[in-house]
Amino acid sequence: MARRVVLLHGLWMPRASMAWHARRLRRAGFVPQLFGYGTVTGGPAAAMPGLLARLQEPADVLAHSLGGLLAVRTLQAHPELPVGRIVCLGSPLCGSAAAVGMARRPFGAASLGRSARLLRRGCRPWTGPGELGMIAGNLPMGFGRFFGGFSDPNDGTVAVAETRLDGLADHVVLPTSHSGLLVSKEASRQALHFLHHGRFAPPA
Repeated sequence: MARRVVLLHGLWMPRASMAWHARRLRRAGFVPQLFGYGTVTGGPAAAMPGLLARLQEPADVLAHSLGGLLAVRTLQAHPELPVGRIVCLGSPLCGSAAAVGMARRPFGAASLGRSARLLRRGCRPWTGPGELGMIAGNLPMGFGRFFGGFSDPNDGTVAVAETRLDGLADHVVLPTSHSGLLVSKEASRQALHFLHHGRFAPPA
């Protein structure tokens, strides 16, 4: 039976932003399901019940940015959910310096909305039963770098160090930007490899 993969988008993005990865998953024999939620007006608290309903049946997860934070927080609160593997794309699981910087500005705090707290604080170390993998980027192209004050490798929005949550099964860094992770063939290849094997592939 084909495995189901729930896809979660990031901040300010529609669920269609994960459609390219959904097509790649479908071609690889998975059953992708896009999960949409209000990232600003609703936030994680409003999104969690819907995500819980989607994850009552066995599934894997592929999530970009804020979507990874939402998935990990949900699974940490509900470790009984039958989720096998989780792949995050550029998710600041250790907390986002860019979000902290934006929250200090009136317009920035409003633009983060109800997701601000989760973005600033991140997640606890991963101890869940599922295997959690992270694909990070190190091409610094994105306006988040103006708020994050990055001096170390980053994807323009999230620092690589912010993606290295304790408890990850594997971590890989690719030469792509934060938004580039949404359409990167290598990110797709690595995500598929992790979903099959619980580890990322050697560099191509």
